[in-house]
Amino acid sequence: MTDPLTQIVTLLRPGAPYAKLVSASGAWRVRREEENIVFYNLTLSGRALLEVEGRPQILLEEGDFVLIPAARRFAFSSPEPVLPQGKFSDPVLTAPGQVRIGDPDLPVATQQLVGHCTFAARDAGLLLTLLPELVVIRGEARLAMLIRLVADEARALRPGRDVVLERLLEVLLIEAFRASGGIAAPPGLLRGLSDPHLSIALRALHAEPARAWTVADLARRSGLSRSGFFARFEREVGRTPMAYLTDWRMSLAKERLRRGDGSLSEIGAALGYGSASAFSTAFAREVGQPPGQYALAMAQRALEEAQA
Repeated sequence: MTDPLTQIVTLLRPGAPYAKLVSASGAWRVRREEENIVFYNLTLSGRALLEVEGRPQILLEEGDFVLIPAARRFAFSSPEPVLPQGKFSDPVLTAPGQVRIGDPDLPVATQQLVGHCTFAARDAGLLLTLLPELVVIRGEARLAMLIRLVADEARALRPGRDVVLERLLEVLLIEAFRASGGIAAPPGLLRGLSDPHLSIALRALHAEPARAWTVADLARRSGLSRSGFFARFEREVGRTPMAYLTDWRMSLAKERLRRGDGSLSEIGAALGYGSASAFSTAFAREVGQPPGQYALAMAQRALEEAQA
């Protein structure tokens, strides 16, 4: 049956990565404030503190991996010695792909492989609401290997580089997300997929988005009562079953409109709407503009980017 996590990561279309080796010593702190990027970090040696706004500090040690799908304000710093609050270090580029932070006269205490990539999907914000805001995984060798492959490919100029990087990043994201799943995950897709009952419903919604699903249908498939299923889905996934289905349909619709894949009636029918007008009404209500207008805007943006 369809794998929802793979579908979402594929629709996000990660690419344009940047990777570098960061060496730090003494007291140091660096911050990131970029938006709409995926930030990842692998601690190769030593220790570092991750400070994410609104969360407790996280101590990172050798082999720990961090993924922040929708980058917002956060910082990395030395756990000891500690740089005074409000002070930040100036990274120094010492060679292509290599950065030095802290006192250059002291021996290197911490090394991290860090990088980021962007999402080509125009509705990345909607898709990211289905995934965790922060992923921390400790001592996962497969992820370390993938990150090294991404960093190596990002710094090379081999034929087919962009295609290889997109596929590597897709695998990296899927590995990271599934390693962070389970009951400890925050409400969302990963937590829902870890539930043996809800995973059946989620896979069914992704496999047949055009079907006229009802809560009763999904509950029956999941082996739960209607009320029990509804409450469990909303608690574990973070939204109602029908709201989740609508969000997924809109994500698929945006991707097809971006590609110019079919008429409005064809796209609407593939997503469970009985007519082009019904699809247009639903799309405008959820997205804020009619699908035809959205498609024109996407085509114009693609043209501008090609000419840039």
